[in-house]
Amino acid sequence: MFDQIDDLAVNTVRTLSIEAVQKANSGHPGLPMGAAPMAYSLWTKYLKVNPKNSQWVDRDRFVLSAGHGSALLYSLLHLAGYKVTLDDLKNFRQYESNTPGHPEVHYTDGVEATTGPLGQGFANAVGMAMSEAHQAGVYNKENFNIMDHYTYFLCGDGDLMEGISHESASLAGHLKLGKLIGLYDSNDISLDGPTSKAFTENVGDRFKAYGWQHILVKDGNDLEEIAKSIEAAKAETDKPTLIEIKTVIGFGAPDAGTSKVHGAPLGEEGITFAKKNYNWDHPDFYVPEEVKTRFQETMVEKGQKAEEDWNKLFEEYRTVYPESAQQFEDAYAGKLPDGWQEKLPVYEVGDAAKATRVTSSEAIQALGEAIPTLWGGSADLSSSNNTMNKEASDFSPENYAGRNIWYGVREFAMGAMMNGILLHGGTKTYAGTFFVFTDYLRPAMRLAALSKIPATYVMTHDSVAVGEDGPTHEPVEHISSFRGMPNMNLVRPADGNEVSAAWGIAMESEETPTLLVLTRQGLPVLKGTKEMASEGVRKGAYVLSPQEGDKPEGILIATGSEVSLAIEAQELLKNNGVDVSVVSMPSTFLFDKQDAAYKESVLPNEVRNRMSLEMGATSGWERYVGLDGLAYGIDRYGASGEGNTVTAALGFTPEKVATAFQEKFKK
Repeated sequence: MFDQIDDLAVNTVRTLSIEAVQKANSGHPGLPMGAAPMAYSLWTKYLKVNPKNSQWVDRDRFVLSAGHGSALLYSLLHLAGYKVTLDDLKNFRQYESNTPGHPEVHYTDGVEATTGPLGQGFANAVGMAMSEAHQAGVYNKENFNIMDHYTYFLCGDGDLMEGISHESASLAGHLKLGKLIGLYDSNDISLDGPTSKAFTENVGDRFKAYGWQHILVKDGNDLEEIAKSIEAAKAETDKPTLIEIKTVIGFGAPDAGTSKVHGAPLGEEGITFAKKNYNWDHPDFYVPEEVKTRFQETMVEKGQKAEEDWNKLFEEYRTVYPESAQQFEDAYAGKLPDGWQEKLPVYEVGDAAKATRVTSSEAIQALGEAIPTLWGGSADLSSSNNTMNKEASDFSPENYAGRNIWYGVREFAMGAMMNGILLHGGTKTYAGTFFVFTDYLRPAMRLAALSKIPATYVMTHDSVAVGEDGPTHEPVEHISSFRGMPNMNLVRPADGNEVSAAWGIAMESEETPTLLVLTRQGLPVLKGTKEMASEGVRKGAYVLSPQEGDKPEGILIATGSEVSLAIEAQELLKNNGVDVSVVSMPSTFLFDKQDAAYKESVLPNEVRNRMSLEMGATSGWERYVGLDGLAYGIDRYGASGEGNTVTAALGFTPEKVATAFQEKFKK
């Protein structure tokens, strides 16, 4: 199957990688040197992609979970014909180059996921495989497998040490994701030294226990054995496969097999030594003509033919199944069905008080009916988060077309798998848990924001009003911390109408995650939200309850459940001769994007008596209340007790709010 040109090509991958690291004087040469054979075998013999159209929907996905080995990926992308040039390799890790230190999706052509924080790429790949299985279940018909591809990932020892790999591998095995195949670069070395210092488990037995197939390749340079293992993995349709390939980190270098080659350039002498071992006698950044031809044949020409064949198949599919074809195309184009917004619930003043987790559920039911490509789930809290689509079935090995995902108690993996689902494309999805447990999935949320992934997080039990569960379950610092995360739209709605508006924003978002922060306790429908919430929430803040006079004597700025509290305090203040307005500010992220005129209309500069109300840490509110204002919040942990008792004890009653305002702003 392989010949001398293939051996030459493997060494081309190695030398391009180590030269890029050396020129940057920064990077990780060890993984590319050891893993080049496995990556080359996969890419040139099995990976179904079209480098001239990196977004072809039925391409195989490849995720470099061990993102520190980015030089390997960039070298492969260049050789395979993606938009990565030799100059890009020469500018590895430089400011604003096309080849950043770790792979960044939407930035470098051919990169499928932003990786580097170990283990997350593994979970991304699981999510991609879930998406492929789901869409195959929805769209594929007899003789028309329009969704039919594999998801591959390359991981290292560090990835498998991370807890997220356990979480995501467990679910992948349960779901029997037979089109998920991992290449494990098993070199027994991590950054600090031998893995035997901390990692001695039997990885094969571990993955078998998860329900995976495990294949061992003893020689990481044996292209034939690597190829046979990939074929065996593809032949197993009911289990994901981990191919453990024993390699030598930094193969060919003076310090090969040690941690010294993990994360530092080899130096000129080291590169000379390695090239001698590779029988490489060419200038830096050199690609032999026969290697160029081999990649052209195995990657470009083969990939273009594969896409052409798929296009013909899809045209036939469109003729036979026009509605399914249209839904498929619209989903990948990001187009929502006509009239979907009209399905969102509308609430009237006087309606029964409902928790925003409940009105969120009502929005999910409406959107689930209006948007057939919307699916999602929860980390074993759907009964509390109210995230189940009541009219949909469960996503399972017996029914991949199902739309309710059972993530289990795996918050971090859930977030990273959801990133993979969305990076795959073709669907919209959401995931839920208690807001306090964002502590567990925050790293995946950060990568969603960094990667411009429009994830939707349904986070309930949003404050100390949780009550009896106590301070371990009562988020305090979480809102302010997520407001500090770039490109994360935290929305804390005040009632059902604001919830519907927030869900509308989430569905339309293309590059920003939406974090819905929702209550457990019931909230009344507020006067004015039916008319103003749709536009007001989109602008982040709006005057919900204006003052009686021409100009307010003060402004109460509130979010979520505290908006109704602010309106009650407004009435008390009015009875005491203080005429204030109430601003609902569900999203500081969106408000900050408004022009100066709109901001002035909501928070007039001349009105200095401003008080924010939020049952959480006060950090960040100084931006809106100013140096003269009062940030009224909770800068301590909560307490266990009945919810109303706890909130009252911590100062959140109309009387205490009104008193605090008057004491701060005495005339």
